[in-house]
Amino acid sequence: MFSPLTKEILFLNDDIEKILGYKKEEMDVDKILSVIHPDDLPVFVDFESKVVDFKKNLPVDKLMKYKTRYQYRMKRADGKYLNILQQSISVQVDENGGVRTNLIMHTDITDLGVSNEMKLSFIGLDGEPSFVNFYTPKMMRISENPFSRREMEILKCIVAGNTSETIANILSRSIHTVHVHRKNILKKANCKTVNELIVKSIKEGWV
Repeated sequence: MFSPLTKEILFLNDDIEKILGYKKEEMDVDKILSVIHPDDLPVFVDFESKVVDFKKNLPVDKLMKYKTRYQYRMKRADGKYLNILQQSISVQVDENGGVRTNLIMHTDITDLGVSNEMKLSFIGLDGEPSFVNFYTPKMMRISENPFSRREMEILKCIVAGNTSETIANILSRSIHTVHVHRKNILKKANCKTVNELIVKSIKEGWV
């Protein structure tokens, strides 16, 4: 269990010593970061930033309906690197959309023989759409933003899951104006559906 607000580990399973060889009491955030493979650490930090951005754009009622997933290498106390799958889900949020507690699960997948390539996925729960392996180190770029200021306001509302009617109320615009902007946004993004637009917006760094 981890608190994003205080950057503290609230609970750590006793199996940490069995898997990594370190004493439970010495495992804090700094220690965990220090044993991540140096080649994987910059990607780990970037992925965590992308997770924060993704959750900021979710409605409060959907914050606990997404599990994030990616893998990286961690060094055991004996110097051997293990391939670790990290899965995280928010289990406590406040009324303003602030994440108070995340449940983070680490699984040793070294013996499964899977690739070390790091890929970030957002797994939707309770019927929410999933975005699987859509973000990798090769995709870490921010492309030129093709949208106007008004279109960006509407795009952020779309990514947050708002309907055209809600967007019209938020921005004090007519529903017709919002529909026109949505059509233009899809055209500029070269997307056919809203789900495709959301994925591309996150991938390209537009939101």
